[in-house]
Amino acid sequence: MMFKRTLLALLLIAPSLAAAKDSHANAYLSDAQVDAVMSALPPPSPPGTAEDQADRATTDRAFAARSSADFAQAKQEEKFNAFDFAPVIGADFRADKLPHVAALFKEAEHETKEAVDLSKNHWKRVRPCPPASDCAMHPEALAKKSFGYPSGHSSRATVDAILLAQLFPQDADALMQHARDIGWRRVVKGVHTLQDIYAGRQFGQALATDMLASPALQHDLAAAREELRAAGLVSSPSKAP
Repeated sequence: MMFKRTLLALLLIAPSLAAAKDSHANAYLSDAQVDAVMSALPPPSPPGTAEDQADRATTDRAFAARSSADFAQAKQEEKFNAFDFAPVIGADFRADKLPHVAALFKEAEHETKEAVDLSKNHWKRVRPCPPASDCAMHPEALAKKSFGYPSGHSSRATVDAILLAQLFPQDADALMQHARDIGWRRVVKGVHTLQDIYAGRQFGQALATDMLASPALQHDLAAAREELRAAGLVSSPSKAP
C-alpha cells in the first residue's frame, strides 16, 4: 500500500516537474548569467555621501522643472512593454496582431524584471523623494515602493530596444533613444536618480547580450521575423543572384 501511495505521488508531481524543466529549458537567461551580470554592476553611491546627495539633487531639479507633457508621458509609461515602441516602428506594431513577437517580449521582460528585482533587493537603494512629490506628501507610500537601483524601467526599455533592433535594424538608433527617454522620464517623475537609470542601461545591455546568445531566444526571434514578414512590417531578405 505504501509503495502504491508513493508511486501515485510521483505520478502526480511528474507533470509539474516536467513543466518546470521545460520552462527553464526555454528561458533566455541562466541563473549563472544573471549572477554574473549582477556582480558586474558597480555599487551605487553610499547613502548620505556628497555624491549620493548630488545625484538626488539632480532628480529634485528635474522634477521641479518638469513639463506637463513629459510628466503625463511618464505616468502613462508606469506600465509599458515592447509595443510601446510603436511610435518608432509604426502603428501596426501591435500585440494583438503579432502573437509570436508578443510571446518573445513577454518572456524577455519577465526575465529582466526577475533579474532587476534580485539586484534591487541586493543593493536596497532608497528611491529619491523630491519636495512636493507624492512621496513627500505621503511618506508611507515611499516605504511600499521597491528599491531604486537599478531602474527597472531603464533596464527593461534597454532590453526591449536591443532585441527590437534585431527585428528592425534600420530603426536601431531611434529605438535606443526611445529607451533612454523612458529612463529619463523616470527621473522627471521623481522616482529615480541618474545613477539608477544609468545602471539600468548597463544592466539591460548586459542582459540583452546574454539573451542573444541563447538558442531559445534565437529560435523565437526567427519565428518573430517570419511573423513580421507575413504582416508586411519587415521586408523579406533579398536573394543572391
